[in-house]
Amino acid sequence: MKKALAVAAILVLTVPVCFAQDWAKQKLEKSPRHGEWVQIKHDNRTVSAFVVYPESKQKAPVVLVIHEIFGLTDWVRSVADKLAENGYIAIAPDLLSGMGPNGGKSSDFASVDAAREAIGNLDPDQVTADLNAAADYGKKLPAANGKLAVAGFCWGGGQSFRFATNRKDLNAAFVFYGPPPKEVSSITAPVYGFYGGNDAHIGATIPDTIEAMKKAGKKYEPVTYEGAGHGFMRAGEDPTDTNPANKKAHDQGWERWLTILKSL
Repeated sequence: MKKALAVAAILVLTVPVCFAQDWAKQKLEKSPRHGEWVQIKHDNRTVSAFVVYPESKQKAPVVLVIHEIFGLTDWVRSVADKLAENGYIAIAPDLLSGMGPNGGKSSDFASVDAAREAIGNLDPDQVTADLNAAADYGKKLPAANGKLAVAGFCWGGGQSFRFATNRKDLNAAFVFYGPPPKEVSSITAPVYGFYGGNDAHIGATIPDTIEAMKKAGKKYEPVTYEGAGHGFMRAGEDPTDTNPANKKAHDQGWERWLTILKSL
């Protein structure tokens, strides 16, 4: 018995931080909103997506939520739920659908490293096709009002920026600490950036992005939150995080995000 308990303890302690999100899962379980898993089919692909609806009499805009490099986690689903709480239909596609062990999805990977490696091997064209399919699904929902925005975090932030180069009916793209695409001339939607001051890896790309977007005549409004690290939108609500700047950036980031969404 003692040996079994010891093994169990080791397994608990070795669960990757980004997979162990009980605090996010608890928020989801307490949510009064309607959330559901849907299977979106296109070409030869079936993409699993988490959809959450607002409690509203009015039709609502759709926000496409792109997950981090860790795959579709409980935290990302909780972001979708919070968007619904504020009046938006949120769709979070699992871009690792069919790419996991035995054709599984994000939750089927054994570790963060395994999911990260799989993300790195995704075909960009497949990602774009999956996102287009999810966006088309959302816009066709009876409860949708025709407006569409995209938001992504970390790797997903870069994909949000890149998706703006491929999708012409976007009303806005929100980039949370993600890198820019190589080419921005085809972007038609305004792009809003959210960056951590202690995230030089991504922060170093901002000056050139400002110049490229300005030269192309595109709207790009980046904001840097001093003292915050990479991933502050997740870390800022993680009860184990010890950086108060992440919490401040998280709160200010949400306030800014919702303010812009309301103006669309």
